[in-house]
Amino acid sequence: MKILKIIGKGLLIILVILNLAILFSGKWYLYKGIANTYLKGRKGPSIEEYTIFENREVKTGTPQPWHLAYNANSKKIPDTYLKEFTDMETVAYVIIKNDSLIHEQYWDGFGENSYTNSFSMAKTFVSILVGAAIDEGKIKSVDQPVSDFLPEFKDDGKAKLTIKHLLTMSSGINFDEDYVSPFAYPAQAYYGSDLKKLTYNYKIVEEPGKVFNYLSGNSELLGFILEKATGKTISDYASEKLWKPLGALHPAYWSLDHKDGTEKAYCCFNSNARDFARVGELFLDSGKWNGTQLISTEYVLNSIKLADLVDDLGNKNDKYGYAWWLMPNYKGHDIFYARGILGQYIICIPDKKMVVVRLGKKREKPLSPHSHTADIFAYIDAALEMYGKNHFQK
Repeated sequence: MKILKIIGKGLLIILVILNLAILFSGKWYLYKGIANTYLKGRKGPSIEEYTIFENREVKTGTPQPWHLAYNANSKKIPDTYLKEFTDMETVAYVIIKNDSLIHEQYWDGFGENSYTNSFSMAKTFVSILVGAAIDEGKIKSVDQPVSDFLPEFKDDGKAKLTIKHLLTMSSGINFDEDYVSPFAYPAQAYYGSDLKKLTYNYKIVEEPGKVFNYLSGNSELLGFILEKATGKTISDYASEKLWKPLGALHPAYWSLDHKDGTEKAYCCFNSNARDFARVGELFLDSGKWNGTQLISTEYVLNSIKLADLVDDLGNKNDKYGYAWWLMPNYKGHDIFYARGILGQYIICIPDKKMVVVRLGKKREKPLSPHSHTADIFAYIDAALEMYGKNHFQK
């Protein structure tokens, strides 16, 4: 009993010290972070916790259900890849081929209507919205200075920063992209309540347009720019330019920093596998949906072209465009995809007219810093093995 009392007192002292540290540092977002991770038995966020945040609805229009292929679900995921699917806690695996739903599988109680967080796939959605704003003339081009929209970037060496630098992750801003530290930008942005104050607190420390450095703050700045350029929230703009014309079946929910606040543009677009697939299909068809050009072909092609950059080791960029990850000549296929931190993927395989959506609770680590994640190859290879033949679908 005496030992238990000593342990209890020790824990109480630690909690008091921790509480005082949070209070005096002003980092109150840590309360929300701790309450929704460690106190729930996790070290990080959950794929379905959007309800702990304020959200803005991305409204739908007239639903356009996917056409079902005549041979839908005729193949099983090959045993070779099943362990990867299971170990990474896959919850959804959807394949679209020749504009038709050809494979759909769910696990762990998830289904076609289940909401999950996109995490960083949202960066790709923001990039697409930039293309829409350029098509409308609300943004002149990707080379337009950021300072035209955000006066905070007129001084202090920031005037050279362009929209393209943000799209290609080459801003030179010192955002601390650390997914372990509770004090780094991702944790503060995710659990905090003032994205603009946080994001404007960082500085340009390297010349923009030279070095690829994947930073969430770049996409958040693009969200601010879209608000200024369009005069709309990015949720409303996404509804107008994507969700309604793509015929999404369900409204999406974009998490905010506070009530009636700012969207977490770098993450936190919550939807389902079938509707996520529509975004891939749009780019697979060069910006067209059912014959209507929603995003200019020029912007689409530039988005999935390797940005002329080097990484921090001086190696030429071979994996990133305008917020799309690129996999040139993988087993003879030029693949591009969007991805999120817990294994959210929208994978486009143009020569096979195929879109693969995988959602889950885990992913493998990248093979090298800022590179492809090890598990994605299983989802690509499984789809190619099952439905990679170019047969006609009724």
